[in-house]
Amino acid sequence: MIGFAVAAWLMAVGLYGMITSRHYVRTVLCLSVVQSSTYVLLILGGFRTGGTAPIFSDVPTGTLAVDPVVQALCLTDVVVGAAVSALLLALTIDIHKRTGSADPDEVTPMRG
Repeated sequence: MIGFAVAAWLMAVGLYGMITSRHYVRTVLCLSVVQSSTYVLLILGGFRTGGTAPIFSDVPTGTLAVDPVVQALCLTDVVVGAAVSALLLALTIDIHKRTGSADPDEVTPMRG
């Protein structure tokens, strides 16, 4: 139960930071905090109290084990989160080079 509270708290803190942020880099960092709440939720989905690692070479049949698929999904989530953060930070650098600011209010819309 406390895990769900931690996930909700991380989500709330990240969303609050994204809404109130006046800088693109802080917004990207707050998005990373929101995504960390998904890590907690994924781990909670695969966690089993008293479960062992999902390696079944010397384990008797019927032994409770954690779900390895959830662990793989969490690892995939981490990799995707790193790629998205890198892309958003690269776009932030490009915006700063073009406009001289990373404040969303000071950036003017592009004209084509």
